[in-house]
Amino acid sequence: MCYAGIMPAFRPFRGLRYAVDAPLDDLVAPPYDVVTSQERCALARRHPANAIHVELPEPLDDQGMDRYTAAAEHLRAWQADGTLRSDPAEALYRYRMTTADGQVTTGIIGLVRCEPEGGDVLPHEETIPKDTTDRLQLLRACTANLSPIWGLSLASGLATQSRDPRPPDVSASAEGVTHDLWVVDDPAAIAEICRTVGSAPVVIADGHHRYHTALTYAGEVRHHTAGDPTTGSGPGDTADPAGTVDGSIEADWVMALIVELAPGELHVGAIHRTVRTMDDPARLQAAMAEHFDTVPVANPDDDTTLTLVTADGCWALSPNPATVAAVGTDLDSATVRALTASVPGAVVGFEPDRATAVAMVTAGDADAAFLLRPVSVQSIGAWAAGRRRMPPKSTYFMPKPRTGMVFRIFEPESPVT
Repeated sequence: MCYAGIMPAFRPFRGLRYAVDAPLDDLVAPPYDVVTSQERCALARRHPANAIHVELPEPLDDQGMDRYTAAAEHLRAWQADGTLRSDPAEALYRYRMTTADGQVTTGIIGLVRCEPEGGDVLPHEETIPKDTTDRLQLLRACTANLSPIWGLSLASGLATQSRDPRPPDVSASAEGVTHDLWVVDDPAAIAEICRTVGSAPVVIADGHHRYHTALTYAGEVRHHTAGDPTTGSGPGDTADPAGTVDGSIEADWVMALIVELAPGELHVGAIHRTVRTMDDPARLQAAMAEHFDTVPVANPDDDTTLTLVTADGCWALSPNPATVAAVGTDLDSATVRALTASVPGAVVGFEPDRATAVAMVTAGDADAAFLLRPVSVQSIGAWAAGRRRMPPKSTYFMPKPRTGMVFRIFEPESPVT
């Protein structure tokens, strides 16, 4: 398939990786946005150089450092004492995640050039407004990408290029998933992979807010280095993220795991909805009857059917003709959004674990749970090709890449070739 316009730019970088004599299992961590406070404490106790100390930092009160300065100091100290070492040459990194039941996801970690809205790095779904100040302050302090965003390439053949017959250079096991990483420093292999990624759009699967943060930071750096005295430019200024991004400075690029958008490479779960109606639970029942035909079911374990769970039982739901005409039928997230929007006072929560969503209803923490069906890879591809965004929280990509397999420290600002 041919695509019009300028395609995503992709390039290698000198990765910063652990060189300490300790199991990598004790050093890597999940992405910041899926870590509970209890999990954070457990990870921090595993090793003083666990990646959680920079991914979700805490202040160093005894040294008078806020959490962002503390993260930067950890990175500096780990490089100084040899805990982290830069690879000798620019490289791409083949990355494989293997679940306990044998499901495999392979991809390539490299740098993708940030593009403002309308480019060929495409949002996958609408995002819920979120304060991105935390990630921006961390980026400013560390001048580093600590964890990769996750992009889906529409280019055919990337999955084959992501596989490596050699034993991995490093491996880690966490939560039943094996994470393997290979350094790819052969210039011919790098050029071939970069051509493939650059031949078709990339869709952001995970990391929309970090991507927007990277765009904002790139604008700040460009604004600051331009030194416009009329704007009061400085390191703390916030610039327009929609400004020029041409790849000429390091901040124009963000670390990304790029995976081919193909059924054998992606494992997509649903994000279920919990609902509290606050004032009158009967309104939810009335709205349900307006939007769906219902059939009672014995239990909520079938993930091939959109299911409603309340304290009174479980029902399989089928959108009625009016709902189909209004929102279509290919996304449960769209039909449930239409339903909950029609219920005054409804408060919607998001829960990727089906059992937890059901347990919330049982415990009285939610009036109802809508158990959504996973979105197919074909549907994701169709929406991406049409440059359409799915409703927020339509997909849950799993497993999650680990923070600490490779870090990206920004090189001193100079033109990028």
